[in-house]
Amino acid sequence: MKLVKMSLAAAVLLGASAFAIDNVKVSGDAKLFYNTNDTGTLSLFDKDNSYADTALRLGVTGDLLKGVSFGVTGYAISTLGLENNLVSHVWEGTGADQSKIGEAWLAGTMGKTTVKVGRMELDTPLAFSEKWSIIPNTFDAAVLINQDLPDTTLVGAWVGKSNGSATTGDEYVVMAPSLAFSSFYQGAYAAAVVNNSFKPLTAQAWYYDVQHVANAYWLQADWDCQLVKGVKIGAQYADIDLKNSSADSSAYALKVAYAGVENLTLSAAYSDTDKDGALNVANIATTNTTSQSKLYTEAWWNYGYVGTAGAESFNVTAEYNAGFAKVGAYYTDVSNDIATSTHEMTELTVTASKSFGPLDTTLAYVSTDADDQNNGSQYNSVQAYLTLNF
Repeated sequence: MKLVKMSLAAAVLLGASAFAIDNVKVSGDAKLFYNTNDTGTLSLFDKDNSYADTALRLGVTGDLLKGVSFGVTGYAISTLGLENNLVSHVWEGTGADQSKIGEAWLAGTMGKTTVKVGRMELDTPLAFSEKWSIIPNTFDAAVLINQDLPDTTLVGAWVGKSNGSATTGDEYVVMAPSLAFSSFYQGAYAAAVVNNSFKPLTAQAWYYDVQHVANAYWLQADWDCQLVKGVKIGAQYADIDLKNSSADSSAYALKVAYAGVENLTLSAAYSDTDKDGALNVANIATTNTTSQSKLYTEAWWNYGYVGTAGAESFNVTAEYNAGFAKVGAYYTDVSNDIATSTHEMTELTVTASKSFGPLDTTLAYVSTDADDQNNGSQYNSVQAYLTLNF
């Protein structure tokens, strides 16, 4: 890995004391991700069916003045030469060793209003940073948050650029936050109201205006049911209206979760999308046809199905803390009643996670049976995630 140039995060850290920056906090991690599958004629752990990458993250935050703070996050990505030995493909981007600034923002707070400007991660229902890859995609944006109204959060945002571009070729992912930032359509506005006046219920409403492309909204309510201990119920509705087309996209989803047994959480979810949608009801900040969705039914690994036009999806999840490890089982079934659709898919994922001090480990097995993958035949994947936190 070539780290000739000092990263901006490191430079800020070294200069913090000289410029009297207060409350400086440093965090970071080192990751190694690995995936192998038995698609085609190859078997699990065959070099030509395996992918790997590593990433180093360093984040620095601090206070410049009273009510004014900053944050910088730097990444260094490297295959460490794994593609020449154990794997033939990389997990992220172009496969070249690189370093980049993922976040660089300033925030000011006055009373109960905060304004954050710069490069940052976002977490909104239809435009967000996806966390499944070795590094997340981020945005050049301005965000305003106000909490003057009781039990209510108001959000306003402008997004100008992002780096969730699509990749092609040998890269395993379809999202490439390692690439350069480019315009986010012709800019987009977002506004939201999140209310918790009735304490067991959190309701949120989001509106988006993607310039010259679409208007969209997302409604969601999550209720901690007091009638039956441990039961939570959720409902979602989303609509994406294209400005120059009548092929609008919409979806609704329902979820019931139960956590009344110690260390065990169970949930079941259902979603349905209309048949006429031109866009997936999913993240518009990455490759929309394969991007992650915030619908309750989203699969653990195979994205790009539950939000497709005409999709009817079910998800059943069980998570249990067994002491020696946290284990999870996730089943997603997506059917599609559009005759020409190739977006039917079933996925079963089983995971085991364990932390050893600062080291987080996860081992996953994924069974996939999708019309548009592996010539329509079921295949298996094994994945390993290692994260050393510091």
